[in-house]
Amino acid sequence: MKLKLLLFCFAFTLLNIQAQNIPLYVGTYTNGESEGIYQLEFNTETGSLNNKKLAINIDNPSFLAYSPDKKYLYSANQSEDGYVSSYKINNDGTLLLLTRVSSNGEGPCHISINEHGDKIVVSNYNAGTVSIYPINKDGSLKEASQVFNHNSENEKSHAHSAKFSKDDLFVADLGRNAIYHYKITDDSYKLESPSIIKMEGNPGPRHFSLDKKNKFLYVINEYGGSITSIKKTKKGFKQIDFDSTLDENYKGKNKCADIHLSKDGRFLYGSNRGENSIAVFKRNTRNGTLDKIQNMSVHGDWPRNFSLDPTGKFLLVANKKSNNISVFKIDNESGKLTFLHSIDLPAPVCLLF
Repeated sequence: MKLKLLLFCFAFTLLNIQAQNIPLYVGTYTNGESEGIYQLEFNTETGSLNNKKLAINIDNPSFLAYSPDKKYLYSANQSEDGYVSSYKINNDGTLLLLTRVSSNGEGPCHISINEHGDKIVVSNYNAGTVSIYPINKDGSLKEASQVFNHNSENEKSHAHSAKFSKDDLFVADLGRNAIYHYKITDDSYKLESPSIIKMEGNPGPRHFSLDKKNKFLYVINEYGGSITSIKKTKKGFKQIDFDSTLDENYKGKNKCADIHLSKDGRFLYGSNRGENSIAVFKRNTRNGTLDKIQNMSVHGDWPRNFSLDPTGKFLLVANKKSNNISVFKIDNESGKLTFLHSIDLPAPVCLLF
């Protein structure tokens, strides 16, 4: 009887540990030791990363996105010509390539999917174009249905990220120093505004994060080392805050990269390449303003992208130049970060839970 009880307890513990492990996919640059998209197991109780394996051998999968049901995965392939790829996720976590289509521009650097899972949008940094692709029911991609060119005679565009938000599509254009706003009409997107607010100077808007109610938009500025906070109003959009991402004592060069809100919306995080830190902000959930509370070292070099795990208890950073992923514990009350450990992986540039 005691032996049966022990075996039952062991089996229950083993199943519980396995249930705590979730997949983490890592996009990389493959001009060095990396071979493509990797998969690791992340433990949502301990924060440990284990069982690294190559999910698929493919060139420069610089940014990744899931389908809503997580049966398919998509990548922007930042190769010379520029491609967009779709994959079926196999039972063992490896990836099967379904389609590979042109990104319609050089330097695809960002990809995201709409909430219905029937469209993706890709930003082409070097070309300054933004492409929208319909998704077939089997996860494969059609050719682009729309391609927007943001270049003008006098200004070079660098489209850096784009996200769907219900009937809206927002695009951060680092070259034109603007957040473009498109609206869907009869299944196609029309330009609503080439700049939702006036960006002073040359801040270089790169990535942005929207709150759950789509009322506030937070833009991280690559050149400016700053975050611009924007509120959606009945009359349009207005800037409500502007904050530095850098420690007041840091005087070196810096380029900001990624930005994310915490799961509960009380905190906001941004990455600094140069200072090599994550800037932590406390967010006023009523009026949307920010107050910086921490600059935490990433324990690596050049944090191009970072991600919060689905539980909201951990933050993981992809340090491109130092070839490692750092794991931090998030304090639930203060939002501050505590470094736990890191794992080696070549040229990580995107983390996807």
